[in-house]
Amino acid sequence: MSAIHIVRDYPHSPAKVWHAVTDPGLIPLWTATGAGAHPEGFTTTVGARFQFVAKPKPGWSGIVECVMLEVDEPRLLRYSWTDPGSSETTEVAYRVEPHGKGTRFTYDHTGFTGVGGFLMTQILGHVRRKMLSVGLPAVLNDLNKDGELRPGSTLKPKT
Repeated sequence: MSAIHIVRDYPHSPAKVWHAVTDPGLIPLWTATGAGAHPEGFTTTVGARFQFVAKPKPGWSGIVECVMLEVDEPRLLRYSWTDPGSSETTEVAYRVEPHGKGTRFTYDHTGFTGVGGFLMTQILGHVRRKMLSVGLPAVLNDLNKDGELRPGSTLKPKT
């Protein structure tokens, strides 16, 4: 089996990181460095079904079907990830923990099988590293203490 495992340390509180990765209005801002997916029906309620919707590409509809599997706010978020064009269901987990004066964020995407799964981890891994090294820090840096984008932010929420 193949997997994606990324660990990043951010100089922001765990509450702020949790908010940035679970607020449906903020998710498209940090995923914009990837396919720019926006969540539809996203909630941190176990059992909730939701989609990530991005611009379609050749060979991909742009839609990922998900089910929220586990939530331990503000430490753990785990959901299934299914591309309707594939029969494979994988799992994504976010782990948020205090680290030094900030937060350690761990992203795991597991369950990929075979050669196709290995190739997918290479493609998605590159995109996810960029999202977590460029996109998420930009969002975290532009949030005020109330979790709202600061006036003058260049980040634009999708409407």
